[in-house]
Amino acid sequence: MRTTIELTEEQRAELLRLAAKRGLKGFSHLVQEALDEYLRHESKKLHLIDAALGLKGAFQGKGADEFETRTQALRSDWR
Repeated sequence: MRTTIELTEEQRAELLRLAAKRGLKGFSHLVQEALDEYLRHESKKLHLIDAALGLKGAFQGKGADEFETRTQALRSDWR
């Protein structure tokens, strides 16, 4: 499928340079590879978020108290 995207001149030049190094005539394949990698990364990130949210309420009692105490201690060192 064809579509139009906006690129800077620098991005276009770099894509053409990389494509030429691979022996490609254009850079569409490079854009497809980059998009596939981005989508894999985002999908994995969403999966991790869903997994973390799925733990809500999983800790109870003393275990929950200990976890919260340790989490607060770690957060106190965050910048």
